[in-house]
Amino acid sequence: MKSKLVLFVSILALFVSCRPQLLKKKATIVFYNVENLFDTIDDPAINDGEFLPGSDKQWNTERYHKKLEDIARALGEINAEELPEVIGLCEVENRGVLEDLIATEPLTAGNYQIVHTDSPDKRGIDVALLFRKKEFKVVSHEVIGVDPGFETRDILHVNGKLGKDEFHLFVNHWPSRSGGAEQSEPNRLVAARVLKKQVDELLTENAEAKIIIIGDMNDEPDNKSLAEIVQAMAPNTKANLYNLMIPLDEQNLGSYHYRGEWNMIDNLIVSETVLRGKGFMVTDQLGQVYHETWMEYRNRNGTMSPNRTYGGSNYYGGVSDHFPVFMMLEWR
Repeated sequence: MKSKLVLFVSILALFVSCRPQLLKKKATIVFYNVENLFDTIDDPAINDGEFLPGSDKQWNTERYHKKLEDIARALGEINAEELPEVIGLCEVENRGVLEDLIATEPLTAGNYQIVHTDSPDKRGIDVALLFRKKEFKVVSHEVIGVDPGFETRDILHVNGKLGKDEFHLFVNHWPSRSGGAEQSEPNRLVAARVLKKQVDELLTENAEAKIIIIGDMNDEPDNKSLAEIVQAMAPNTKANLYNLMIPLDEQNLGSYHYRGEWNMIDNLIVSETVLRGKGFMVTDQLGQVYHETWMEYRNRNGTMSPNRTYGGSNYYGGVSDHFPVFMMLEWR
């Protein structure tokens, strides 16, 4: 009788210890503009000359591997309990740099898979999605072209399942503010309309669709592209889409620092079904900006900003000129 009781208790303990793995309760979604993650190999199909060993930047293997290690460290530190389930990236040169990144500690333990296609951007910088295949199952993906009259990054749409929930994720890197924010705004309005059309089609087919939009939009939450075209509102309002970075933006916080001011140009937007409802929901209805001291730069006045890799041709050795943004999801 005693041996049967011991066996029963052992089986019960094994079952209880395994349950958290079977019923996943939390997930982390990250977006990170990694500031020109280029390899050191010349690709004649793109304009990558500034990131070659013979360039003014003197980009080399040592600097490349340091950058990989720094990016991997930042991503690995965002959630102290586990690695992020899904990571959106922009400013990556090709699939090769992504393969190098996921083979860098601590990301190696995540067994990440890659969704990536080459964009028409002349410099060759792309968007991509990394995912832990045991946690997120990709069903399909597509690239959505954005044509404001010149080659720019595509929007990457990935349909997949996180636990029992089906999600549509859109990874973005909209046209830059080169030439001035006002002068270049029409280019971002094109990207915003392309994205909104895709989202509206999904919501028309299924009003309960769970949608997550992440990316460097090169616009802030109150700019026309996001506020009027995409119509991403504050979480405490009633809408179809919500920008999780608005509460921090209203506190003059940001993910990017330009000419003494913080800009919230890296955005996290979700449909109402990710904000309120059942299944995986956003924790505290809020997005976050992640940074630690080692990722920061402080000038002589003590002003803090992201410690960038380069300023022009000057090598600073930082991880990126952006901080990563992220959201936490909880099963309800």
